[in-house]
Amino acid sequence: MNDDIGAYAKKLKPKLKSVADSLRKTIDAALPKATSKVWHGHPVWFIGENPVVGYSTKTTGMALLFWNGQEFGEPALTPIGKFHAAELKYADEADIDAKLLVRCLRKAKTDIWDAVAWRKRQN
Repeated sequence: MNDDIGAYAKKLKPKLKSVADSLRKTIDAALPKATSKVWHGHPVWFIGENPVVGYSTKTTGMALLFWNGQEFGEPALTPIGKFHAAELKYADEADIDAKLLVRCLRKAKTDIWDAVAWRKRQN
């Protein structure tokens, strides 16, 4: 496990720390070949060089972002921004729908937005 992600969680209030710990455990189990790190201040998991999922604290709780989530066909995901991202929000650990989370993580493994190619086209 990545120590930077553990340090991120240790700084959280207990309610959000339990959400972060639960998300991390599920993400690590579902994406065993992904690499993870704190990126732009938040825990993010990558497949190759592409970010696929990460979480961050918000005033209302924890937001779990899937970089290509709008392509997953999951009505529970809320579109974010003008690209392909979508998110789930959690006020506490009891809000986590484990079946939905695992289903989205399975899709995140194979339905990857090629952020690397996109950045190259922007330069």
